[in-house]
Amino acid sequence: MGTAIYKTIKNDNIDVLIDTHTLQSRITELALEITNDYAGQHFILVCILRGGVLFLSDLMRQISIPHHIDFMAVSSYVDGITKSEGRARITMDLLTDIEHMNVILVEDIIDTGHTLKHVLNLLNSRSPKSLRVCTLLDKRIRREVDIEIDYIGFEIPDKFIVGYGLDDIEGYWRNLPYIGVNK
Repeated sequence: MGTAIYKTIKNDNIDVLIDTHTLQSRITELALEITNDYAGQHFILVCILRGGVLFLSDLMRQISIPHHIDFMAVSSYVDGITKSEGRARITMDLLTDIEHMNVILVEDIIDTGHTLKHVLNLLNSRSPKSLRVCTLLDKRIRREVDIEIDYIGFEIPDKFIVGYGLDDIEGYWRNLPYIGVNK
């Protein structure tokens, strides 16, 4: 039954933008880059909830050197509408003191950059040794704020996407194993 429903969803409502194999291959490449860049160093992956959870989970399992993880939740929406002025609210903060630590912020998607800029400013105020950004998806065409991104999975078009941790406005489709465009 689950397979039939899945096929219906896939064929009728969502077009595949990045298939599962391509997604996992690129995550493995990103993990190798991070492994090479941080060989012999201590670092922490800080995941922005909720959309980044699947990406973090797959990424951290592919990184072959020891590291820590922590989580933050950031709200950049009011009643389902994105705040364009760049204000963001931290709804769950880190449990780890990141002072003098190498930090990699793990994001699911970056579009305007306003929310990310807010989070980076906050984390920088805590005096990390280094602070880098790793995003699965970069919607560069919508960028309004200049942000340096160190690790990019895929640059994507200006489409409303779902799957692999990303949801629609009502909170559905996070469970899809690929990145899709909601029709």
